[in-house]
Amino acid sequence: MDNGAVDAVKAALAAAQGITRGKARPHARGGRRRLREENLRGRTRGGYSGPAPDATDPQRLGEVAAGYISDRGWRRPLNEARVFADWQQIVGTEVAAHCRPISLRAGELRVAAESTAWATQLRLLSGTVLARLAAELGPDVVHKLHFSGPSAPSWKHGGFSVRGARGPRDTYG
Repeated sequence: MDNGAVDAVKAALAAAQGITRGKARPHARGGRRRLREENLRGRTRGGYSGPAPDATDPQRLGEVAAGYISDRGWRRPLNEARVFADWQQIVGTEVAAHCRPISLRAGELRVAAESTAWATQLRLLSGTVLARLAAELGPDVVHKLHFSGPSAPSWKHGGFSVRGARGPRDTYG
């Protein structure tokens, strides 16, 4: 056998042994170095990002969540939900003790007061309450306020009712 044939057999044997050991075939000259450089591109020596902040550093959860909320377009629905969740902090503890928000649709907030006197007082304070809501949640969440006093109990029970009837007064005398 000549030297060329022996070299080819040795190369084939080395490749087979490398496969059985779980190793890949040896790369061409400089191949491993090139792969390492591609993996570490944009990093300093040793694989660390260095003292300056960059994209590989951990980020604060609040900043990531704020960006995620803005990207998804959830800012307005979250502010609308805050009307109900943070009502006491927005309008104050004394006012919140006597009223509660009922519904918010198309920028119109309906608030139920515990008495007609408080509903009247809240109507007088509507400008202040609206300004607090706008300062806390933004100007596009609540445009109009509707205050109502306590409602009377309903005498309708069940699926059927008689139109024109006077309620329980019909049954007495």
